[in-house]
Amino acid sequence: MKRRYFGLLAASSAIALKAACPARAAAPRNADLLKSTLTPLGAEKAGNADGSIPPWTGGFTAPADWTPSSRSIPDFFAADQKLLSIDSSNFQQYQDVISPGVAALIRKYGYSVDIYPTHRTACAPQWVYDNTAQNCLNAQPNSKGARYGFTGAYGGIPFPIPDEGENQGAEIIWNHICRWFGVYYNGIFSAFLVSNGQVELTQTIKVNETNTYYLPSGSVASYDGFLAKIRVHVTAPPTSEGEQFVEYDSTNPLQLPQEAWQLLPGQGRVRKAPELQFDTPDALSGGVGNWDDQFGFTGSPIKYDWKVLGKKEMYVPYNNNAQYLQSPAVILQKNFVNPQYTRWEKHRVWVLDATLAPGQRHVVPHRRMYVDEDTWTITVEEQYDAQGNLWKVVTNFNQVCPQVPGTLFGKTAIYDLQTDQYVLDSGPWTDLIYGGDLDFNANPANDFNPNMMAAESQF
Repeated sequence: MKRRYFGLLAASSAIALKAACPARAAAPRNADLLKSTLTPLGAEKAGNADGSIPPWTGGFTAPADWTPSSRSIPDFFAADQKLLSIDSSNFQQYQDVISPGVAALIRKYGYSVDIYPTHRTACAPQWVYDNTAQNCLNAQPNSKGARYGFTGAYGGIPFPIPDEGENQGAEIIWNHICRWFGVYYNGIFSAFLVSNGQVELTQTIKVNETNTYYLPSGSVASYDGFLAKIRVHVTAPPTSEGEQFVEYDSTNPLQLPQEAWQLLPGQGRVRKAPELQFDTPDALSGGVGNWDDQFGFTGSPIKYDWKVLGKKEMYVPYNNNAQYLQSPAVILQKNFVNPQYTRWEKHRVWVLDATLAPGQRHVVPHRRMYVDEDTWTITVEEQYDAQGNLWKVVTNFNQVCPQVPGTLFGKTAIYDLQTDQYVLDSGPWTDLIYGGDLDFNANPANDFNPNMMAAESQF
């Protein structure tokens, strides 16, 4: 397919931003703010001036008559009435509260955005709040710069009050990378590539993950530097069935780079796989996305310089439990994810710009991300090519998971505006053919030993 270049909003730096607030001193960081004007994870506790963003009052609490089950979590806000729809007929009126990437989807494909009342559902266990307060006092970015990693933090958001100096942007992306998403999970995930309305299953995978940074029994002193240990089994399609890999993600990539091992069917051995990171095309996304595109950004931030452009009130995808209750046949439309089951709300986001650091190479030289202040999760992202043209738009759909508790995970949609393809990947599907809900139970430690992967495999 001929590669086309669109000048879609290439000069998107003109978005209106307010200064990040409240004003925060570089040092010392005042952890007492996390018990007063800020939430325990570092967001502004107060609502906004017109009340469209309410104050944070502790996050989501499940109804007394609800208990976790083996099936999908319900849509707790199904009774909410839609406030407005933004589409091709009116989107120009709302360009100050939607991202340039979302505006491009509306203009090019006829996408629409349904706005609902805002619910600040973000929460975490008290021990995560306690650890976050300690991290506020003790976390230290690498002396070469925060993009190289940090020390002195464990079991919570590492930088709940980001430095206002040169490390601010990198500290915010570390908050995203180290966001709270539970201690363990098991799940079956499927991804689908959509090209001109043709839907193709790219992969179905079984995932086991232990988030070693969040082990309740751990501490700063005992932490080994690995954020998470992940084991993946590919179960479909038949051409890649049996493939496996084990990955260790690091919070100090300069001294402790990510490690990965891969088992390919028919080879009869496990090999080191250092290429499973950065801009290696991701098979799960059918090549539309790269290895570091999941959830907007994953892995090491070492290749980019990170700059904060400010904080802004925007409409972003949020509390999308309804989407998880639908099958792929309902969700996957010709050019975009079905707007009928996609919920958008107004939230405050950090606007974060990433450009290649000197001497670094990456197929995506410029990214702009909109990071939710409550969960520290990227909600929307734009990626630009080497000519400065808007190339891809990423939207993440989080889910209220009261059994964890938290508002976390999420399906990731990646739209390629130059090939007119998109992929919806990762999140669990209600349809049993493609998987089910996440199970937040403990995993055996040896699941993540590459030697065990080899021993348990049949060749």
